Amino acid sequence: MNLPYQLFIAVRYLRSKKKHKGISFNTAISIGGVAVGVMALLVVLSVMSGFREDLQKKILGATSHAVVLSYTGTIKDYRPVMEQVKADPRVVNVAPFALGQVLVSSGKNAHGIFMKGIDVVAEGRTTEILQHIKFGKLPDPSKAAGPDGVPWIMIGTELSGMLGVFTGDVINVISPIGEIGPLGLMPKMKQFRVVALFDMGMFEYDANLALTDLKSAQDFYKFGDAVNGIELKLADVNAAQEVRRDLQRQLGPPFWVKDWMMMNKNLFSALELEKFAMFIVVLLVILVASFNIVSTLMMNVMEKQKEIAILKSMGAKNQGVMLIFMFQGLFIGVVGTVIGLVCASVLCYVLNTYEIIKLPPEVYYLKTLPVKVNIFDFVLVAVSAIAISFLSTVYPSYYAARLNPVEPLRYE
Repeated sequence: MNLPYQLFIAVRYLRSKKKHKGISFNTAISIGGVAVGVMALLVVLSVMSGFREDLQKKILGATSHAVVLSYTGTIKDYRPVMEQVKADPRVVNVAPFALGQVLVSSGKNAHGIFMKGIDVVAEGRTTEILQHIKFGKLPDPSKAAGPDGVPWIMIGTELSGMLGVFTGDVINVISPIGEIGPLGLMPKMKQFRVVALFDMGMFEYDANLALTDLKSAQDFYKFGDAVNGIELKLADVNAAQEVRRDLQRQLGPPFWVKDWMMMNKNLFSALELEKFAMFIVVLLVILVASFNIVSTLMMNVMEKQKEIAILKSMGAKNQGVMLIFMFQGLFIGVVGTVIGLVCASVLCYVLNTYEIIKLPPEVYYLKTLPVKVNIFDFVLVAVSAIAISFLSTVYPSYYAARLNPVEPLRYE
């Protein structure tokens, strides 16, 4: 037998069911508890990682990696600024935009949104929103209005349902900043024709964003030839903070550079905090399972007092007796962890492939439950579960090692 005698005996004790059938049942419960805890923790972490990644993908698909703004509200001579920014090798493309809050209405339906004026060619190279057109198509980029003189507008599918309109319909766009008329301050209203509907898969954008031609937006907002800001597409999205700091130093006041992490800081910070909190909460499931390991080993020690005494009388040391029960508890932890890893992998695959769980998009921004399997999370959880299982063996093993061999053998 090449195995250390402690390991051999530990395996024998797990398989020994001659007297107390409950021992094997408790062992199975302990293994099941560790497996369920590991599976639950991994599924939760995978869902949180998937939620963050999917949300980041949708946000970066609809918005730019960074944006140059001005403390004055608008950038009048924006073309030289665009050239200066584009000179940075880390900046792939730039696009100007004119943005404002408006009220859109059709019939008796109305909704407040952001209307964004874009350069169609530049926007297509900077963001991905034009790649998500579901119905209709944009007109020739050189034409700001159709043959009837009505400017075009592209809205999200959710907003289309709210207003009850489709491609070809005309909607009213009303500015909260009014104009002085014969009867005093009057709201400014203009008609736009819906030419396309986009679907980003994120309710926040599909319901609250509309795109139109840059010149039409400038005329509506009375910007003249000015814009609100300049969008930037970067070669490396993870280098956004570094690029932001460098551009901020180059441009100086009154310009203000923001990256995508700054623009969504509260959202992503909340997701990270929630993921950490869920890790701690679900880790308690594994801690509860560790108590099952403690009780199982204590019952095993009580049953095996005579065998322990015989081992000691044959020359086994306290450390050897401790190792027997440590191996036993470690076996429970390792087997439970492996089962949990396998079950978590299967469950994550099913959730990710078949999209079984649907979400209300107006609450969670997403339509289905996203799952992202992260190898680091799997390794971290596996190591944590095995470590907790091993620590659970310390007291029962120490108790077994301290048993006096005389008492169990006195009446034998």
